[in-house]
Amino acid sequence: MNKQLKKSVLVALADSKIKPEEINEHLDELAFLAETAGITTVNRYVQKLPHPDVRTFVGKGKLEEIKEFVFAKDVQNVLFDDDLSPSQLRNLERELNPASREDQKVRVYDRSLLILDIFLMRAQTAQARTQVELAMNQYLLPRLTRMWTHLERQRGGTGSRGGSGEKEIETDRRMIKNQISMLKEELKKIDKQRITQRKSRSNIVRVSLVGYTNVGKSTIMNLLAKADVKAENKLFATVDATVRKMVIGDIPFLLSDTVGFIRKLPPHLIESFKSTLDEVREADLLLHVADTAHPFHDNHIQIVKQTLAEIGAGNITTILVLNKIDLILKDQIDFDKVKGYYQDLGFDEVVFISAVSKENLQQFKQTIFDAVRKKHLHIYPNYIQSETASYLNLHPS
Repeated sequence: MNKQLKKSVLVALADSKIKPEEINEHLDELAFLAETAGITTVNRYVQKLPHPDVRTFVGKGKLEEIKEFVFAKDVQNVLFDDDLSPSQLRNLERELNPASREDQKVRVYDRSLLILDIFLMRAQTAQARTQVELAMNQYLLPRLTRMWTHLERQRGGTGSRGGSGEKEIETDRRMIKNQISMLKEELKKIDKQRITQRKSRSNIVRVSLVGYTNVGKSTIMNLLAKADVKAENKLFATVDATVRKMVIGDIPFLLSDTVGFIRKLPPHLIESFKSTLDEVREADLLLHVADTAHPFHDNHIQIVKQTLAEIGAGNITTILVLNKIDLILKDQIDFDKVKGYYQDLGFDEVVFISAVSKENLQQFKQTIFDAVRKKHLHIYPNYIQSETASYLNLHPS
């Protein structure tokens, strides 16, 4: 996102079904997304409406309230917690940028664009960059306005802006369509290479870390595989898939860390990341990591389960890893009851750990070892190992 755009206000709708604490959590997450993009939140607005206003998302009175604050405090961004239709975006940009404020532009971002911008900042590999650029272009195509600066990155400041009399907006639209075609072809080539790579791994158990964003997946990846995966307290610290070969006990397997899921993940992004998510879809075992200390971790777990089902990974053997137990009051938790509750929800096994303090690390590794061993025996049914063999026997503490 443009480095000059520092201040923002957040806007959300609340219907009668949503609780106040839930809408606050949604806005906290939106503020965290803004912070990850380098933007400071200076105010929040919530309007109770059964459905969005078809013209400007919020009602006329609420929009006037937002405008008054934005103009008075010189706020450069208005961030919406839902997606805006192309007409809502155009109307909001028109309302927030009257002719009298020609030199002080206010930019409107919905949730999808904010997430896409963060992904664009985070992507490191050629594959991830191509995937995010494709998603961004597909998102922008129906929403082009003169206010937007995202295309400047792609133009690179070269070439003309079209023939005499041609509208700038039409030039941009044609450029985006060409860009989408080119990126799709590029992804096809990358996908072919990835398919070949995955075929070469068919004789080894594959394990994938999945979970809501910022729950500690990369920290666990570094802990288990001694990998150098970026782990920080920001949303989507990991965008590129990372795969490492590991050995627990005497059994080798591949461990992958993929992008974290989030509420209302942009559909274009899921589609563009199809080949990256194949690491999850084709896994033999999933380690579903959740932040136990987060007050809405149950909701996050359900969002991840739903997303896994949508991408065709809902039936893979899954261990629920309840992370960050160092941040909860353990004497107030009945761990056996919690474990039973989640097993009733369909998880094959449940473990409680702290990746930071390494609490229950040995038990966690033992659980992985037992699950990987079962998968390994499906691939190599003649594999010989003592019935009493375990990770703990092979690696005494």
